[in-house]
Amino acid sequence: MRASPRLPRPPANIGSMTLGEAIRLFLKVLDSLGWSPKTIKVYRAALRDFSSSVGPERPMSEITSDDYLSWLSLVSRRVREGSIRRSTAHYYSIMVRRFLRWTGVGGDMHAYGRGERRFKGSLRWGEVLTLLQASRDVIDALIVSLLAETGLRVSEFLSITLRDIDMVKGSIRVRGKYGKEREVFLGPISRSILEEYLSAIGPRRPNDRLVNISYQAVYKRLKKLAERAGVDPERVRPHVLRHTFATEALRRGMSLPSLQRLLGHSDIKVTQLYLHLTNEDVRSEYQSLFHHTTLAPPPLPTPHQPHHIPPHTAYQQQYPAYPGYWQPYQGSAAFQHWQHAPAKPPRRKSRSTA
Repeated sequence: MRASPRLPRPPANIGSMTLGEAIRLFLKVLDSLGWSPKTIKVYRAALRDFSSSVGPERPMSEITSDDYLSWLSLVSRRVREGSIRRSTAHYYSIMVRRFLRWTGVGGDMHAYGRGERRFKGSLRWGEVLTLLQASRDVIDALIVSLLAETGLRVSEFLSITLRDIDMVKGSIRVRGKYGKEREVFLGPISRSILEEYLSAIGPRRPNDRLVNISYQAVYKRLKKLAERAGVDPERVRPHVLRHTFATEALRRGMSLPSLQRLLGHSDIKVTQLYLHLTNEDVRSEYQSLFHHTTLAPPPLPTPHQPHHIPPHTAYQQQYPAYPGYWQPYQGSAAFQHWQHAPAKPPRRKSRSTA
C-alpha cells in the first residue's frame, strides 16, 4: 500500500474504550488529517468487517493479535468461496492492522497476500483518436483528451475546479490520494479542447467544478463512445485511459521518475508495473530485425576439423540447399572412430601423503 500521512498518538484512555468507540475515534482522526472521503469510506468498511467478527462491545484492552488472525482466517475462507475479492481482502487487512497498531496492539499481524498485480491493458493511441472523433459533444472530447494526455484518475478529474487550471502554464493542480497535491500538464489536444470548453461555459466562480457530472456518467459516456467508434467497449473504461497515458509516455521515452510524479505514485515500484505493457513494442521491433533476415550457414568442415559434431536434423531441414552436406564426413574413418570409441575410465585423484 502507498505511504500515508503519519498518524498522531491515540489518547491515553484508548484501552478503556470499546472497539466500536475506538473505531469511531480513529475515523475522526483520519478526517481531521484531510484524508479523502473515499479513503475513509474504505477504512470504515474494513473496520466494520473486523468489528462484526470480534464484537464492537469488546474492550480494547482485551483485543490481541489473535483476534486479528482469527478474523483474517475468516476473510481467507470468504476469498476462497468467492464472496470477497483477493485485492479487497489485502487492503482490508492493511487497514485493520494500521488501526490496531495505532491503538497499541502488538504481535504478529501480517497482511493478506495480494497476489500478482496485473494491468488489464491499454489502448493504442490511434484508438484514442478514434474515440475523440466519435465524440458527441465537447464534454465527451474533454473526458477522453484529459484522461489520456494527463493520466488523471477519474476522481481527480471530477474534483478539478476552475481555480486549479492555469492556461498560461498549460497545467492543472490536482489533489490526489491522501490529500497530496501535484501538477499535471496539458497536451496539445486536451489544451485545445479545454479552451473551447471554457469559452463555451462562460464566466463562472473559481471554486466551481470543471465538469459537474458523476463517475457513473463518465463511465457510460466512454462505453457509448466506444460503441460509436467501433472499439471493443470491454476495453474502454475510465482507468484504462490512465494506463494508456502511462504506456504511451514510456513508448515516447519518458523516464520512470518523471512518470511517477505525473501519475502521483508514492512508490516507483508501482510505476514500474507499467513497463511490461510495452513488451508488445519490444516483440514487434525484434521481429522486424530478425524474422526477415536469412541466417548464413556455418562454414564447411575442413580436414583440420575432423571431430566436428554433426548438426541436428532440424538444421538440415532449414537449409535444403545443402544436400548431403554432412554425409561425406559421416562416412569417414574419423567419424566411425568418434562414434565407436570406448569410453575412457575416470581418472583417479592422487592422494598426497602427509
